[in-house]
Amino acid sequence: MKRFTFLFALLLPLSLFDMSAMAGDGALRLRVKETERTQGEFFIVEAEGAQSEPTLFFMERKWQMFPEKEGRWTAMVPVENLSAPGSYAFLLKDRERERRQKVTIKASSLPVQHITLRGTKAGLRATETEKTRVRVALRTITPEKLNSGPLILPCNAEISSIFGRKRSYNGGAATSYHKGVDFGAPSGTPVLAPASGTVILAGTVEEGFVVHGNTVILDHGHALTSVYLHLNAITVREGDPVQRGEEIGRVGHTGISTAPHLHWGTYLYGISVNPLFLLKENSL
Repeated sequence: MKRFTFLFALLLPLSLFDMSAMAGDGALRLRVKETERTQGEFFIVEAEGAQSEPTLFFMERKWQMFPEKEGRWTAMVPVENLSAPGSYAFLLKDRERERRQKVTIKASSLPVQHITLRGTKAGLRATETEKTRVRVALRTITPEKLNSGPLILPCNAEISSIFGRKRSYNGGAATSYHKGVDFGAPSGTPVLAPASGTVILAGTVEEGFVVHGNTVILDHGHALTSVYLHLNAITVREGDPVQRGEEIGRVGHTGISTAPHLHWGTYLYGISVNPLFLLKENSL
C-alpha cells in the first residue's frame, strides 16, 4: 500500500505537467458556413484550435487566413465565376494535424449579353498602365480588418447589368464575363463607399485609364477590395481613409461605356465575386 501511494505521488506531478502542456492544444476544427455556393460567390471559412497560423488549401491554391478573437481564424474564399461546377474540398493544416470539409459549386447558368460599341469606343484597348495598376491594387491583401458591419449600395440607382453574364462585343465570341454590377444613373450622381477602407488607387483617363475610365479602388482589409469605373469625377486621393457612405466620386461615361453608369466590382484575393452577395452575407 505504501508503495502504491509513493508511485501515485510520483506520477501526479507528471500528469499535471502533461495537462498544462495541452491546455492550449484544443481540437483542430474547420467550419464552412455554407457548403454549397454558386459560381461568383464565396465560402466563409473558420478555423479553431490551431497552435499557430493555419494553412488553408482549396482548388489547388493556398489561402491566407486572418486572426479573429478567441483564437479563431477566418477567410472568405472566392469561387471564380468560370470554375467548373462539382464537388471540391477544403484542406486545413496546422503542423501535423489536418481537417477536410467537402463543398459543392453550382453553375450560375446566366445568358450571354450582347454589347455594341460605336465610334471611338469600339477601338479602345486597355493600356499597360491601367492593366498593371488595377491588377496590383485588386490583389491587395491587408491583414487588418478595415470595415465592420454590412455593406451599402454605392449608388442610388437601378441596376442595369448584373454580375457574371458572359459578354459579346460587336458580335464577337463571348470570352469574358461582367465582373461587377452596373447602375444606370445620370452623370454626376454621387458614388459612395459601400464599406470603410483606404483608397489604394485613383486613376484618370489622362493617366492612361482609357478602358476603365476614371477609376477608384478601395481596400477593405482581409483580402477584400472594391472598384468603381467610368467616373465623371474622383473626389478622393490615394491613401485617403474613407468611411462607409462617404462620397468617393461621381457617375460618368469615361472609358468603354455606352452611357453614363457606375460599374461596381468586388474582389477577394484578386478574384471577382458578386457584390450583391456581399450585401446578403453580413460577414464583414
